[in-house]
Amino acid sequence: MTTATHPRTTTATTLPQPADAPGASRPRTGPEVHLLPQTNQLRALHTAVRDRDARREDFVFYTGRIIRMLTEAALDLLPFEPHDVTTPVGRTYRGLRFADDLVGVPIVRAGESMEAELRAVVPGVRIGKILIQRDRTTKQPRLYYTAFPEDIATRQVLLLDPMLATGGTALAAIEVLRDLGVPERNIVFVTFITCPEGLAAVGDRFPGVRIVTSAIEEGLNENAFMMPGIGDFGDRYFGTDR
Repeated sequence: MTTATHPRTTTATTLPQPADAPGASRPRTGPEVHLLPQTNQLRALHTAVRDRDARREDFVFYTGRIIRMLTEAALDLLPFEPHDVTTPVGRTYRGLRFADDLVGVPIVRAGESMEAELRAVVPGVRIGKILIQRDRTTKQPRLYYTAFPEDIATRQVLLLDPMLATGGTALAAIEVLRDLGVPERNIVFVTFITCPEGLAAVGDRFPGVRIVTSAIEEGLNENAFMMPGIGDFGDRYFGTDR
């Protein structure tokens, strides 16, 4: 695969097409897939955003609440190291701090909807970008743009994209990071909703990548839409749906 010029490029690059098909393999299970606790509060928030008649401002507000939960869950997967501090009463608190530097990498455009919540939780966090789109003729994902810190290979990466369906875009983005030297174990893929087919695609090819999500859908329909689904997340979030 031809990789992007580091640290950024605007040249389109053909990326490998995943050889996965809906239902072809079982999703990865166990600790590498982290599903948020399915509480009544989370279900109520999902109900609000899945409603086809939801106002855009409600969609943005309630998805933001869920994205904050996802962000907190993802941060808990990162490495920590001991760090003691002295409290105001002069005692020592045996604490922790993040062991490695962090970078958030939203997949443009929908992934940018998750950027604000990460910035709110981790002020000053470095932000990279990946733009990948599926070619209308070849149907293969193509890399159009990247921007990363030059030391990304030594950082923990939160890869942000609200939807993991067939897995094509996610696989292409992870491939870009791997080509830059980021170990699989340093990548946490944070996604709003996913499905068994998407989990299987990523798990089969990149078993070291951890996935954090708020919902696992029933599966894909004949048009590769997740069911019951949420619609086009990016269009609904940014107000470009018709």
